[in-house]
Amino acid sequence: MITMLNTSSFSNIISSVGTLLLRNSVRHASKKSGTSSSNVGGRVRPKHRGIRYNDGREVTAGTMLVLQRTLRFHPGLHVGFGRNGTLFALEAGKVVVSCEKFDPFWEHTWVQRIYGHRKGQTIYKKYFNIIPEPQHNRFKLIESN
Repeated sequence: MITMLNTSSFSNIISSVGTLLLRNSVRHASKKSGTSSSNVGGRVRPKHRGIRYNDGREVTAGTMLVLQRTLRFHPGLHVGFGRNGTLFALEAGKVVVSCEKFDPFWEHTWVQRIYGHRKGQTIYKKYFNIIPEPQHNRFKLIESN
């Protein structure tokens, strides 16, 4: 038997079916909440370590010569050694890089750890030196009584 539905009950059925469809088709977030492995590994800024002023260059006092993390280059004459391994000029002059023989204290544990496999060999290291500018030689002699 076929029954006739009035329009108000038909619209109620359609609206309830529509809310059921909407309730089941809710769009969820496309990204995970919390930390995500896809956002890891951005570019790290370079540290620009290395030699700033090489052999033969003229520098002023306080100029940074080498920026290093480990001790690759050693301070020589008129060159200071910073806490972070930086070599800097103590006086104005000309930069001279020399390769000199390195004679470590072999009983030290740090030296044994780093250079233990090279015991008995000659070890050479690079040293940064500053040759100071010559003085003006315009001194006036004063006789004292």
